[in-house]
Amino acid sequence: MAHDLQDDLEVVGAGDDYGFEFHDDAGGDRYQTSGGRSQTHMDKQMDATSALEFRQGKDMQGIPWERLNYTRDQYRQVRLRQYNNYESLARPRDGPEKECQRVEGRRDNFYDFQSNTRHVKPTIVHFQLRNLLWAISKHDVYVMQNYSVMHWSSLLGRGKEVLNVAGQVAPSQTVRGARPLSRVQISTMAVKDNLVVAGGFHGEFICKHVDQPGVAFCTNLTGNKKSITNAVEIYKAPNGGSTRVMGANNDCVVRTFDTEKYSLLTEFSFPWSVNNMSVSPDGKLLAVLGDSSDCLIADSQSGKEIASLRGHKDYSFASAWHPDGRVVATGNQDRTCRLWDVRNPSEAFAVLEGRIGAVRGLKFSPDGRFLAASEPADFVRVYERRCRVRPRAGDRPVRGDRRRVLQPGRRRRGPLRGRRRQDVRQPAGVPQAAPARLPRLLPLKCNRLHSACQSCAAKYGRVGPGNT
Repeated sequence: MAHDLQDDLEVVGAGDDYGFEFHDDAGGDRYQTSGGRSQTHMDKQMDATSALEFRQGKDMQGIPWERLNYTRDQYRQVRLRQYNNYESLARPRDGPEKECQRVEGRRDNFYDFQSNTRHVKPTIVHFQLRNLLWAISKHDVYVMQNYSVMHWSSLLGRGKEVLNVAGQVAPSQTVRGARPLSRVQISTMAVKDNLVVAGGFHGEFICKHVDQPGVAFCTNLTGNKKSITNAVEIYKAPNGGSTRVMGANNDCVVRTFDTEKYSLLTEFSFPWSVNNMSVSPDGKLLAVLGDSSDCLIADSQSGKEIASLRGHKDYSFASAWHPDGRVVATGNQDRTCRLWDVRNPSEAFAVLEGRIGAVRGLKFSPDGRFLAASEPADFVRVYERRCRVRPRAGDRPVRGDRRRVLQPGRRRRGPLRGRRRQDVRQPAGVPQAAPARLPRLLPLKCNRLHSACQSCAAKYGRVGPGNT
């Protein structure tokens, strides 16, 4: 993010649940209930919603629409019509829509509603940074609330403070580069293997072990009050190495530390502010996104650029690696998520369009079957990867090359199936050969132009899986 923090700070509190906020970068006007009651009064009357109450007609979010001047459907239609997506770069309004995959929603439910609670009220302090909630299991969620990182257990129905940065924050380990901090406004965080890493709006960087008292390490990465820590990452070093932590800042630098002595291992500089980065499952490749329409794939140990991903129309803020390490997804303010095969990164093999706003959060399921893409307001889309698509017109196999390749994400069962290998140029540092066309990560319904629909119908008893 290249713009001034003070112009964009936005605190989304619990009292704004029913406000018309039609802009990605600013809150909107609140509307009153038909009886003139205040939002605070209503909020106190609302509590959790159970599955039984939902089946009996209670609103899933506990919103008392009968007391408001709008129904849920009316609110949705007005919001869809008036919401303005924030854009950093001017572009034609018909931009990426033409190249996006066709999406059809599934008719049955993708999930069953269990419960909703209003006791967990996260705080979002910047409209472009949304890595402030981490689920480490089906029942355990870490969330940023005011100046605290809270652990919420849905089984116990209560939360516990893990990290408090409202006052003085001092490192428990005496290591080079460590320094005390005070009153940190958390801008991003990550949780993995009992380690919490948080970044702040003035370049702060904090590491804490959940099962140990105190803060293990904290410092200021930049010394510049306007160099926001935009993203943090926890990953394993290549070849089964130790755990490492990484931070990306507005000063255009990505820094890596070990988690034993918190020594600074690497500093990689890029030509633009880095908004997001993610490391491949094997720890060897680094996806770097920022204030540029291009995204980069670099060597995680040397920082050397391996490939440039070109296709987005605006700045990018989200990325995620498929568990097989061959595919990386990128989310952009142009309202698209693009999927890239790092073995053939000349163009994205799938373009998925958002609903109303930028794609600011991406995550693959551990088995790689699903991809969740979240927007800054209202929508989280879940896509399933299952089917293959026909090659594009113009794809030609290399004459005489009869080798077959497995489709990524598919297990070998019986005869080996696939298409002929294409003559493709591979980026340096990526050793595996690439097929001509990877199977697309399709929404949960097959594309009508999809050549495998009949086989899907035969296999699954219906024409493809669906979309929420």
